[in-house]
Amino acid sequence: MLQKREKVLLLRTFQGRTLRIVREHYLRPCVPCHSPLCPQPAACSHDGKLLSSDVTHYVIPDWKVVQDYLEILEFPELKGIIFMQTACQAVQHQRGRRQYNKLRNLLKDARHDCILFANEFQQCCYLPREGGESMEKWQTRSIYNAAVWYYHHCQDRMPIVMVTEDEEAIQQYGSETEGVFVISFKGILNVNKHRAQIEAFVRLQGASSKDSDLVSDILIHGMKARNRSIHGDVVVVELLPKNEWKGRTVALCENDCDDKASGESPSEPMPTGRVVGILQKNWRDYVVTFPSKEEVQSQGKNAQKILVTPWDYRIPKIRISTQQAETLQDFRVVVRIDSWESTSVYPNGHFVRVLGRIGDLEGEIATILVENSISVIPFSEAQMCEMPVNTPENPWKVSPEEEQKRKDLRKSHLVFSIDPKGCEDVDDTLSVRTLNNGNLELGVHIADVTHFVAPNSYIDIEARTRATTYYLADRRYDMLPSVLSADLCSLLGGVDRYAVSIMWELDKASYEIKKVWYGRTIIRSAYKLFYEAAQELLDGNLSVVDDIPEFKDLDEKSRQAKLEELVWAIGKLTDIARHVRAKRDGCGALELEGVEVRVQLDDKKNIHDLIPKQPLEVHETVAECMILANHWVAKKIWESFPHQALLRQHPPPHQEFFSELRECAKAKGFFIDTRSNKTLADSLDNAKDPHDPIVNRLLRSMATQAMSNALYFSTGSCAEEEFHHYGLALDKYTHFTSPIRRYSDIVVHRLLMAAISKDKKMEIKGNLFSNKDLEELCRHINNRNRAAQHSQKQSTELFQCMYFKDKDPATEERCISDGVIYSIRTNGVLLFIPRFGIKGAAYLKNKDGLVISCGPDSCSEWKPGSLQRFQNKITSTTTDGESVTFHLFDHVTVRISIQASRCHSDTIRLEIISNKPYKIPNTELIHQSSPLLKSELVKEVTKSVEEAQLAQEVKVNIIQEEYQEYCQTKGTSLYTLLEEIRDLALLDVSNNYGI
Repeated sequence: MLQKREKVLLLRTFQGRTLRIVREHYLRPCVPCHSPLCPQPAACSHDGKLLSSDVTHYVIPDWKVVQDYLEILEFPELKGIIFMQTACQAVQHQRGRRQYNKLRNLLKDARHDCILFANEFQQCCYLPREGGESMEKWQTRSIYNAAVWYYHHCQDRMPIVMVTEDEEAIQQYGSETEGVFVISFKGILNVNKHRAQIEAFVRLQGASSKDSDLVSDILIHGMKARNRSIHGDVVVVELLPKNEWKGRTVALCENDCDDKASGESPSEPMPTGRVVGILQKNWRDYVVTFPSKEEVQSQGKNAQKILVTPWDYRIPKIRISTQQAETLQDFRVVVRIDSWESTSVYPNGHFVRVLGRIGDLEGEIATILVENSISVIPFSEAQMCEMPVNTPENPWKVSPEEEQKRKDLRKSHLVFSIDPKGCEDVDDTLSVRTLNNGNLELGVHIADVTHFVAPNSYIDIEARTRATTYYLADRRYDMLPSVLSADLCSLLGGVDRYAVSIMWELDKASYEIKKVWYGRTIIRSAYKLFYEAAQELLDGNLSVVDDIPEFKDLDEKSRQAKLEELVWAIGKLTDIARHVRAKRDGCGALELEGVEVRVQLDDKKNIHDLIPKQPLEVHETVAECMILANHWVAKKIWESFPHQALLRQHPPPHQEFFSELRECAKAKGFFIDTRSNKTLADSLDNAKDPHDPIVNRLLRSMATQAMSNALYFSTGSCAEEEFHHYGLALDKYTHFTSPIRRYSDIVVHRLLMAAISKDKKMEIKGNLFSNKDLEELCRHINNRNRAAQHSQKQSTELFQCMYFKDKDPATEERCISDGVIYSIRTNGVLLFIPRFGIKGAAYLKNKDGLVISCGPDSCSEWKPGSLQRFQNKITSTTTDGESVTFHLFDHVTVRISIQASRCHSDTIRLEIISNKPYKIPNTELIHQSSPLLKSELVKEVTKSVEEAQLAQEVKVNIIQEEYQEYCQTKGTSLYTLLEEIRDLALLDVSNNYGI
């Protein structure tokens, strides 16, 4: 007898509206249980697949376990698994078609001892969702109720283990029904209670019941211990006995010359383990290099199985099937991993596409993008159709409706921007003026991107996917189309623009904040200044006015008046910024050091110079105004939406990460107190060597390396005491000031507009993210930010290598530079090259076992001998009795060359050629005395690249001609052809066929 029920579904449409759907739901008294213990086998009409009869218990995973740990549940050794219909539907709705198909195939596979139980169609198992009950709680409750019914259905003869990640469910249901055990998936590794019932399940996870909890920081040595896991996979690790623990190496080794904070003393062993299970495989596309011609021929002329070497050292070689190995050996190629058999040392994969020739600039840039999973495809036609029009024939104008809604600042405020030279995406502008009551008004005006980017629009979804603008050494890939990023949302000089503004009323003497106003405005920036020009005006050098376009067509009187007004505004902004900074300094704000190198290109896009970025006070002025705005917006949105605001936290670093910083400072007689950000800031301020300013820069750089990364988070997922930003010494902080290039700022703008509407008791337009959705979005943005940082760093290193690659280090004077020792290792030292902002390793013992020796003329050579490492120095002693000692912060003369690699990225190679500081020749003195001055560095570097590009262009022209004549595909692989076919399938052909 069927029972009819009504099932209510609340679905969210693409536009964000909630849609209520009522469906008929029929319940049955008998649903196939697929168990050999079924008391009514005749009535249980299963499809022939039964659970095994030789198991000690059945396992029922909760919905969350099925979603996150399906890779574990796929292990063929696991038996007696019952997947509830509720859990399978959760995977279908929340994990997408790919994951759901994996689950369906698992259930169909006769080799796997698992079945599907339709609990939502069984009369006794179905539970309607209660009012106010969350979907997650209802799913867990339904699965537990079905587990209890299943246990009694089998006449209490088979124990049931329900595995869940919900701690509340474990407390609530753990001891409710005898024979039904509710256990945490992670805690199952160290469970002693009910061991007889769950011992088999625990053993198949690769750990025994005596193991301790999962440890997050474990060393894993060797490929065998990795157990077919690849960098990025989520794995289960078995902790080895303490007598097998190992310590981190303190020797220089290949590809590990960066200054990384070590959490353990080098002499102390740390927890060591091996991978016993893979919870989630995070395979992606990998850039690889084919073996050389000799290596291919050694495998036989007809070899089809080729081992290719990934660009990333952390990824093992991949075996692919191809007969084109010799053709592709000079190219960077993308492959995708398909499988990794338990009997094979290497994973299996297939060819995807060709990126470019090894060493070619565009090919190497494409490699960096692929390795960081950065997609830079052009914006689609559907996305561009949402963009406003701004052409000479149809120029964009401020609408009358917006003029009524917004505060108009075009005539009342002097608004201007200060940005790097050549900046097109101007996010922010500033203003300062004196009010009628004598107080000051400080304004920060940010591009109103959300006016043009509607929630859940095509362009909003694309911006959310990209999450950030990617800045490489010589280019950028925008988050938004250029019509917004470089035009209508860019706060350019002399044009009307929409903005979101914050304006504070400040006391005229103390600069204390009296009032604050948030809202949408219309502005017209008067000046688009670059940092160097603003600094010159601040310093009183008014001759720079000739470089400011807005002053060129003015008469002398107007020019003088406007110049005085601008100089006053910049000076007043700087005074305010100094006050704001001093206030943060009192709370422990840190001034950290990061080596940032700017690649300067000439008109032909060839590398012209590598210039370490130099700080200016005007940088600090702009930064403090932006920090102030971000802080006040963070407070505002949190007060209005305490459980769904997007903020940015910077947790305090682990104290052990400061060990190298403390030891290095001690070598110079400084004491670094790291107990708090305040004591750390004060210690760094005091750790200054009057004879060598590089010392303080390096100490601040080490402090930066020891820091944790700042991350976005949802306030509903964190306690308020965890909101604190350690580096800025602020209780609440967010990102609001760069919506053109950061999606997080777009979210914050929408939250701020909703908070303003809430204050005015107006309807909030658009649905805000729930805490759960916002937390998921924050994880995505954090991931994309890491990719952006890595790609920027790798592209800068690429250009550094390109400069030095074609120079002869033995004869080229510019390959000789001054270096500073900042870390001691057992077989060498780590060096910082101030001239180029380079950090790298210099070996004191080479691969032949010879050690460095410096003679009376201070020139070095390799001789037999030994090294002795101390706390703050390292001594090289030859068998002849010669000895040389290198101390921390010693200046030495370094030769710079390139360690070329065919399969991986090239790396900088540093060699100490003298234990004395580098003496700059007279011809070089002007260029190298100050990194601010430009020198001729790398014009000749790109000659070979230009020749290669020219040859490539000839080849491309031939291909294009063939394409035009024979309509051949533009690509060079079947994959490219299929991509073209896919694009054609998405074209709108309705007009062509009269549909």
